[in-house]
Formats: sequence, structure tokens, C-alpha cells
Amino acid sequence: MRPFEQFEEEVDVLEEVIDVEQNDLVVYNDDVNTFDFVIETLIDVCGHTPEQAEQCTLLIHFKGKCAVKKGTFEELAPMRNDICRRGISAEVV
Repeated sequence: MRPFEQFEEEVDVLEEVIDVEQNDLVVYNDDVNTFDFVIETLIDVCGHTPEQAEQCTLLIHFKGKCAVKKGTFEELAPMRNDICRRGISAEVV
């Protein structure tokens, strides 16, 4: 008898794959907004932890942009609008 043979059984596996298009909410660097303001915005709008927001803000500053959130367009569009209302450049891509 092979190990675990007594535990073998047939199991039907049903797989339903739902293809959900994921987008990125990208925030861009500027010379206007302070680090603290961008960090506060990411915490308020995107639900980031302070550590996440700080890391994203550093990437925005040094790389010029950062994808701060993933999701569907419907989830990200209101966040993008709120970020832009605060004077920070962002787009859903």
C-alpha cells in the first residue's frame, strides 16, 4: 500500500474563472505638493497605512510616478477624482 493511499478519493473541482480587468491608479510627481500632504492624501483616499503612503510618496518623488492602488476602473475612478480635487495629478491606467 502506498503512503496515504487509504486517504485518496476523487474530488470534482469546479473552476469558474472570472476575468476582471485590473487597472492601476497612478499618482504623478509635481513641484507643488509636500510629502506630508501626499502621504495624508494616500491614507485618506486610498486607505493606505502610513508606511505604505510614505513608500509610495518616495517612489512618486524619485521615479516620477507610482501605481498606488489596483482595482477596477469603477473602484479607482472616484479615488482618482478625489486625489485630483486635492491638486495632485493622477490617472487610472
